[in-house]
Amino acid sequence: MMTDLTTKKIPVSCNKDCGGGCPLLAYVKDGRVIKIVNNPLGNRHMSGCVKGFQMTKVLYSAERLKKPLLRKGARGSGDFEEVPWSEALDIVAEKLNSIKEKHGNQAILSLGGSGACRGALHNTIRLPLRFLNLFGGHTSTYGSYSAGATEFTTPHMIGRTWTGIDPATLLKSNMIILWGANIADCRFGCELYGWLGEARKKGVDVVVIDPRRSATVSKLATKWIPIRPGTDSAMMMAVLYVLVTEDLIDSTFIDTYSVGFDELKRYVLGSGDDGQEAKTPLWAEDICGTPASLIVEFARQYGRAKPSALIPGLSIQRTIGGEEAVRLSIVLQVATGNLGKMGGSSGGLTWDSLPRPRMKAIKIPPNPIVERAPTYLWPDMVLNGTAGGYPCNIKAIYNVGGNYIVQGSDVRKSIRAFESVEFSVCHDYFLTPTAAYCDVVLPVTTFLERGDIVFSGGNYLLFSNQVSQPLPESKNDYDIFSDLACRLGFGEAFTEGKNEEDWLREFIASSEITDPDEFKRTGIYYGKDQLRVGLSDFIEDPETNPLSTPSGKIEISSKSFGMTGFSPIPEVRILEPTRDYPLRLISPKSRFRIHSQFSNIPLAGKRERHDLWINPVDAKKRGIINGQTILVNSPEGRVKIKARVTGEILQGVVCLLEGLWPCFNSHGVETSGSVNVLTSTEPTEPSRASRTHSVLVEVTGL
Repeated sequence: MMTDLTTKKIPVSCNKDCGGGCPLLAYVKDGRVIKIVNNPLGNRHMSGCVKGFQMTKVLYSAERLKKPLLRKGARGSGDFEEVPWSEALDIVAEKLNSIKEKHGNQAILSLGGSGACRGALHNTIRLPLRFLNLFGGHTSTYGSYSAGATEFTTPHMIGRTWTGIDPATLLKSNMIILWGANIADCRFGCELYGWLGEARKKGVDVVVIDPRRSATVSKLATKWIPIRPGTDSAMMMAVLYVLVTEDLIDSTFIDTYSVGFDELKRYVLGSGDDGQEAKTPLWAEDICGTPASLIVEFARQYGRAKPSALIPGLSIQRTIGGEEAVRLSIVLQVATGNLGKMGGSSGGLTWDSLPRPRMKAIKIPPNPIVERAPTYLWPDMVLNGTAGGYPCNIKAIYNVGGNYIVQGSDVRKSIRAFESVEFSVCHDYFLTPTAAYCDVVLPVTTFLERGDIVFSGGNYLLFSNQVSQPLPESKNDYDIFSDLACRLGFGEAFTEGKNEEDWLREFIASSEITDPDEFKRTGIYYGKDQLRVGLSDFIEDPETNPLSTPSGKIEISSKSFGMTGFSPIPEVRILEPTRDYPLRLISPKSRFRIHSQFSNIPLAGKRERHDLWINPVDAKKRGIINGQTILVNSPEGRVKIKARVTGEILQGVVCLLEGLWPCFNSHGVETSGSVNVLTSTEPTEPSRASRTHSVLVEVTGL
């Protein structure tokens, strides 16, 4: 039989939690994927990244799991034996049944992860929820690591509505503000970076507000405004002070579309009865570390540039009091009359916040168990249970595609949580640190080894074709759950008699796509309108299109938010440094990793050093020189790492990128630079969400 040496170009897309949603092409020769490139049918600014282009390094990695693993040694030891699939699935089914009988379904915790979270079928969030709910339910979590404070807070101000923009609308802007948004490394869709670059070339000012000179500052910004992390609400108050006192607000817009601005105005001016001082730029300078003159200059430019788009990064809401930055970002766009207008933005979540073309996904049936807890606090719930005020006692963890020990705050606490349960199972294609603490590890496929429909953050859908035969002994998550469901007596309910091809055919048939073959061939389907602005219908006619708030308007003063125990109007809540921990730590994403994914895969062309950024003033005070090995201490742990002494980070702030797999020495010190050894599970309130950019540390030389 002759071998086919013809190179085929087949559309694929990463089904990953990177924020991209990229149309790609896989070059396949003799059954082997030889390279991955951009799909030319994407628009001129749709571009993949180094991670997607080098996914073959994962596909063909020698570290891929070859067979199911059963733990032999202590949890975390890495001591496993390979077992047949039938034995592994029998064990999982038996353990789940046993825990259900002894403790009830509420004793099972689902930790579906971001390994494949954008697929219509192969989805590591939806599939375990479907399986466990049909099994009788489980204790669920609410909120997210990514945008918990935003998701909680935004509805109090504007109800349940779409807040995003299509990135091409930025060509209509006169000013673009990236507030804590490092678009070059943390992708808000595969188009945004390109449209921002084109806008800048047209002469649009791009202002980046960030504690460090990020890649976005270097490549896109016309101005960098440094700020201490977690103090964004204070600067926003000061900007509002300038806008009000210099008559740069749009009073007609404010009165037409919002309620409660006068109450906030009194707070900002310090003219209320609460004894609060005025939120002047000089007041903010002391808090933010940003010169008052720079705040004034920025506020004046912002107040006069119409329209302006304010794009907040998720970083500003991952802080103590991050809810206030969410509220004030929206307030600023209301005050300047830039909300809901072409070239403007809502000030709310920009990416993945507009309707997609109509397409179904695998259905999640109702969960019979009502108990749930915040995602950010899952290890606290596991360790403390009902004695700690949580709704139940967790005895089993089912983890699909998530590396929670690395990505959850307080690595040591997460380890203790996995050690404490009776049983844990993990689906993954590597023996991650989390998998190493599980009892059974099941090897799964990558997106290149299966077909799926992939949702993006924009107004388009992607078809990702199977371009490689699955690694022998690896299975799709869907097939694993199908086999388990059959063992547990609800196989027909789980599969509905359908395989992958059947499900995808059904999804497409009920969608707005009229030519399924063309969709698979091209790999992309565009929605009709690529120039949408969230809330534009409300701005156009607020009477006909009111918001789902009590007033039908944007509620700058929110009674419902006040019922949480916090102020109805935005306020300033900041975690202040202490004598023992005087430095603020930030932990941004790496452009070479999707959180912890690719941590174990060296990428070609990698140029990123993994070390701790520290300002020269802070380094000199501690006798630290560039390249020196240092110790970073927080109340939660210690990390040994090299110092990068640089003026590209604000004084009083240090930076260590997130995502590295941890490694502890005999003294309990982490030595690879895994930053979540230093972070805390104490959440921001009232959202009970992530505060990973409100972390206080001290640094000492070794």
